[in-house]
Amino acid sequence: MDTEGSQSSLSSVDNSPHDPCKMFIGGLSWQTTQEGLNEYFCKFGEVKECMVMRDPVTKRSRGFGFVTYIDQAGVDKVLAQNRHELDSKTVMALWRLALWWWRAEETRRGWRRRWKGRERQRGPGL
Repeated sequence: MDTEGSQSSLSSVDNSPHDPCKMFIGGLSWQTTQEGLNEYFCKFGEVKECMVMRDPVTKRSRGFGFVTYIDQAGVDKVLAQNRHELDSKTVMALWRLALWWWRAEETRRGWRRRWKGRERQRGPGL
């Protein structure tokens, strides 16, 4: 199991969006530790790696982390459960591939919205 993460941005750890056993865990309590995250998610399968992302300067939790399972069965069990509560907070568990797709889709949609907004602002006949 690795030590707690200290990367400053999601993109710095987003090198392999296609790792099928890695999950993004969002909405973590500021008090959630790596040990607490591991303790909760090991109920679903054998955890290979677990990290709570922290600010490199303040070392405070950034409110999200990652859990990597040994095999796909752990991921499937997490996804089969609709609600996950950890440290009195409901957290969101996304399969990394799903997160990568969602981010790409939101970027594409955001571009379309901005483009359409510009067309409307020009007025008729321009």
